[in-house]
Amino acid sequence: MQVPAQVEYEKATSVKHALSLLARYGPEAKVLAGGHSLIPMMKLRLAQPEVLVDINGLSDLCYIDLAGGELRIGTLTRHAQLLESRLAGEHFAILHDAERVIADPIVRNWGTVGGSLCQADPSEDLSAAFAAMKGTMVIQGPDGRREVSARAFHTGPYETVVGSSELLTEIRLPIRPGGGSGYLKVARRAGDWPVGAAGAAVWLAAGSRAGSGGGSGPTIVDAGIGLAALGATHFVAAEAEEFLRGQPADEQTLARAGEIAAEHCRPVTDQRGPADYKRHLAQELTTRVLRLAVSRAGGVLRCNSR
Repeated sequence: MQVPAQVEYEKATSVKHALSLLARYGPEAKVLAGGHSLIPMMKLRLAQPEVLVDINGLSDLCYIDLAGGELRIGTLTRHAQLLESRLAGEHFAILHDAERVIADPIVRNWGTVGGSLCQADPSEDLSAAFAAMKGTMVIQGPDGRREVSARAFHTGPYETVVGSSELLTEIRLPIRPGGGSGYLKVARRAGDWPVGAAGAAVWLAAGSRAGSGGGSGPTIVDAGIGLAALGATHFVAAEAEEFLRGQPADEQTLARAGEIAAEHCRPVTDQRGPADYKRHLAQELTTRVLRLAVSRAGGVLRCNSR
């Protein structure tokens, strides 16, 4: 039976208290949120913190609301709550798409959004989704709050910009007109980590969406593409995004974006599949999820004869 090493336990009663505990114990402390990633790693002795700081009682970090033209998600929001949120689904369908394929109902009922992001697993679904939507992470520490782009949040496998005496407290997603989003994933079994996954958000020019009568498809004003488990730097297919800006959202354009995403990602062969297969997934999933995002943004895809 796998048993974690001995560890001290502290239960935080407020954000201020949690920060003081983290400052007191330093790098040897770990934050316990849902625990569905940390506890298994402790059982395998891949993580051996000396102190666990339990923040599950901080109900003020559990919310989903609108403010300042942004969807704001508290770091202790459970996966199930995000999946059930009409507000989140109305503005960002990608969130519901991603949450439906994360683990199972038991994990989703207790695992947290912030915990998943801070785990920084290269295969993390929400990391790719928030990168695609160009979200902002709010981090609180002894010196106050600071904001970091979702694309700069992860510094490497299992590493983030959150310091040892800081907490991720909120994720902010800007609500922009003409947007649509989606998330697609291939896994070996339901609820498993992805073999490969892609999320996309697109914003179309107001005059070029459905009903405008354009012949070459709606124009893409901006796009975000997030890849999970496919070796994309910071989970982002930046070169494909750059290609899409200003282009018509037709089948050829989206297919080419998929090719570019595949060309620039660096998947590795592991127990979930060979690198060549994963590169194929990067291309196919990117093309398909862009098609879904364009459709949800109100665009009508057309075949271009170029």
